[in-house]
Amino acid sequence: MAHEIPTAELGPGVQLPTIGFGTWQITGSSAYESTRTALDVGYRHIDTATMYGNEDEIGRALRDSGVDRSDIFITTKLPPSQAGRERQTIEASLKALGVDHVDLWLIHWPPARGRSVPVWEAFLKAREAGLTRSVGVSNYDAALIDELTKETGETPAVNQVAWSPAQHDAQFLADMRDRRVVVEGYSSLKNTPLDDPRLVAIAEAHGVTVPQVVLRWQLHHDIVIIPKSTRRERMAENLSVLDFSLTAAELETVNAW
Repeated sequence: MAHEIPTAELGPGVQLPTIGFGTWQITGSSAYESTRTALDVGYRHIDTATMYGNEDEIGRALRDSGVDRSDIFITTKLPPSQAGRERQTIEASLKALGVDHVDLWLIHWPPARGRSVPVWEAFLKAREAGLTRSVGVSNYDAALIDELTKETGETPAVNQVAWSPAQHDAQFLADMRDRRVVVEGYSSLKNTPLDDPRLVAIAEAHGVTVPQVVLRWQLHHDIVIIPKSTRRERMAENLSVLDFSLTAAELETVNAW
């Protein structure tokens, strides 16, 4: 691997690479080819979901890559519409992916009112059964996470949320830190003006691109990133954000967005 990717600990023996390959809206042959390329470039964290409709293609790419299963961290997610069918859903994901377990299983969105705790209890049972090594949520606020912890004694290991210069919340991040929940950020570049002079100046100072600045900003805040791309050069570019650091002043410039 060209880069040694740092990890975040989710539990005993479970290390989440802090840079992953996102696969939202990548389907069909593109999902297969992109995943193969990502693994070849050096990614070892693949993020998918039942609702993405690409688990079969990703599973084939994993098998054809030649990379040992033990070296790849796989995340998938349960759609809220499948509340009450958790076991069937994860078994279908495992079959599609061609693996006997995933490394992280997330509740993709909070299910209908009153259903979150039963779904979480089913997630804990799936972990106990060895179908997933760790469990978490996506798009949850602190109150919803506290409800799960209060009712089950188990706090989600991860909360995957939209995070970008245009959409970030320091208090939310502090709340997650207090609960020892690892934050993953998606849609990193959404609504971010990539031609903004402030971002352009930071990028030019480091000889990098504005998207790289945004991704590096997230990593400085210990937020796991899962950028997606179907282009090999962009995949490599996203991994190379480990090659530079932002100054405190530059971080504050982005923080103040």
